[in-house]
Amino acid sequence: MTPMIPTEAEIPEAFRLGAPLHQREYLVGGELVQWEGPVNEVVSPVSVKDSDGVVRQRVLGSTPLLTTKESLLALEAAVKAWDLGRGAWPTLPVADRIAHVERFLKAMRDQRSPVVKLLMWEIGKPLKDAEKEFDRTVDYIVDTIAALKEADRHATRFMHEQGIMGQVRRVPMGVALCMGPYNYPLNETFSTLFPALLMGNPVVFKPAKFGVLLVQPLLQAFKECFPPGVVNVIYGRGRETVGALMASGKVDVLAFIGTSKGADDLKRMHPRPHRLKAVLGLDAKNIGVVMADADLDEAVRECVLGALSFNGQRCTAIKLIMVQRQLADAFVQRFTSEVEKLKAGAPWEPGVSLTALPEPGKTQYLEGLLDNAKQHGARVLNPHGGEVTGAFFRPAVVFGVTRAMRLWHEEQFGPLVPIAVFDDEQEVIDAVVESPFGQQVSLFGRDAVKLGRVIDACAHQVGRINLNCQCQRGPDSFPFNGRKDSAEGTLSVTDALRVFSIRTVVAAKATEANKQVVRTILTGRHSVFLSTDYLL
Repeated sequence: MTPMIPTEAEIPEAFRLGAPLHQREYLVGGELVQWEGPVNEVVSPVSVKDSDGVVRQRVLGSTPLLTTKESLLALEAAVKAWDLGRGAWPTLPVADRIAHVERFLKAMRDQRSPVVKLLMWEIGKPLKDAEKEFDRTVDYIVDTIAALKEADRHATRFMHEQGIMGQVRRVPMGVALCMGPYNYPLNETFSTLFPALLMGNPVVFKPAKFGVLLVQPLLQAFKECFPPGVVNVIYGRGRETVGALMASGKVDVLAFIGTSKGADDLKRMHPRPHRLKAVLGLDAKNIGVVMADADLDEAVRECVLGALSFNGQRCTAIKLIMVQRQLADAFVQRFTSEVEKLKAGAPWEPGVSLTALPEPGKTQYLEGLLDNAKQHGARVLNPHGGEVTGAFFRPAVVFGVTRAMRLWHEEQFGPLVPIAVFDDEQEVIDAVVESPFGQQVSLFGRDAVKLGRVIDACAHQVGRINLNCQCQRGPDSFPFNGRKDSAEGTLSVTDALRVFSIRTVVAAKATEANKQVVRTILTGRHSVFLSTDYLL
């Protein structure tokens, strides 16, 4: 299972990087500005063997380390584009905003190959997953446009209630700050960025800390497809960039996917937090529950996928498996056997499931969790589980995990699979209730009475309950949210449009004089807001 280290010659031509990509541009106010200051070196988690036999992680390039000054200039460009809601972008008809986004989509599709290649090299994402992330992102934007058209058709109607006539439409919130995670640096970021734009909010966009170079092929498209100041792209460390933006009080919407601590720190910086709309995807410790009557094949298959897809680096991953005692021996034997079949290697290799981890220091953190678990009586079931080679951490199936261990409580976000045993479903309910996290749970079983009891208990604790399948986000038409420390706000192709907007109503007494005024506004097209035009 330990991956072979390829030489440069063994890398397929289509996936070779060539010269490092030293990016020196960032986008502010419709201009690609050249950066002459310090830079951040981007190193791949993927190791390559040199001709002299030395194994090294590839240097992929570098990105600007902007300061507070440049970040605030980007914010001011967005504030200018907003212009208290009077700017060209927030007042642009919906059809015209959609046209800008569709133009960007065309340009984005042309960059599929370089973006997919950088997803593989920057974060170690397997080829099929990298392609899926790109394609799913495009589909998400297309579906969001369709949802906006549908919502706009409904908004053209006038309501008549109790002698009052009115029209309710959604309008933008203001300047949005969008930041995504490194595990899905394209999809998760764009799933907030584009709903924000479509609803009329100018955006300051800071790419993830890893998976940052993959934005470079899209910078020119952002510049050409949107008016000045509508999309601003900054780079650098959060404390030098994002902190100043929040402290300014000029950010109206914060879209952040990361840790609950990071979100709390950011919100505290805002001088008027009651004015800040937050859309947050945060920590998760999703539990997979395998009951004694579960279909063993199904439970093993879904739990392996749920725990170890993209090395377990997903907020929706199953991060703790609880198995009822009667089935425990059979489950762990089959589960461990299936884990050992997973192929490790370079991201472009066919059939690869396990790759190197992009976060510096992550293997040491996982080793610490594993050591703590073993000290408290847990044991690793698979041979060589937990061994480290460079940035690669060999998956470890850890059996006998209890509340005394860090691995029970902490989100490992990596290829450590803790398995605990339970006797009664009340133990499962207690674990879900006591957890500070509340994103999802997966239940495997056939007893309708027991399942119904656990479902009812979990419905007030998590955002999604999965029956006989792994935790997951899709389909994107379903709401994606969480409770407790796991999220704030709801995302889907329709919900995202709502969180980046607010409903406003124009109302008047339904007198003939008022009806005539409204008709004149409509027929003369004297208002963008008050309109009966709709999109086909």
